[in-house]
Amino acid sequence: MRLRQVAQKVENLGRAVEWYQSVLGVAPTAVFDPPGLAFFDLEGVRLLLDVNAPTALIYLDVGDVEATFNDLLKRGFVGHTEPHVVFSDNEGTFDRPGEEWLAFVGDSEGNTVGLMGRRPL
Repeated sequence: MRLRQVAQKVENLGRAVEWYQSVLGVAPTAVFDPPGLAFFDLEGVRLLLDVNAPTALIYLDVGDVEATFNDLLKRGFVGHTEPHVVFSDNEGTFDRPGEEWLAFVGDSEGNTVGLMGRRPL
């Protein structure tokens, strides 16, 4: 079994598509408006922007959290939580051994989006 799709609540589909396209660096796979749906393919997992979905907290693997966070701030995005280490994974419990980094930004719809990445020990 694998994760196939995650839905995220949006108020304004056009504005949200623009925001996610800018952050993800890919165009949506499909937009259906009405009823207010947009899909992005994230390496086989679909991100669904949906005007009728509940709010979700999604985490994007960005590799270098500090660089991505700073780039988004320079581009006018709202930062919620500065990049920081949340877990030193010496044993490689969740991936290869390393430090798990997180930061949080706000999307165009008031949702919080996590940025995550790992640095080798």
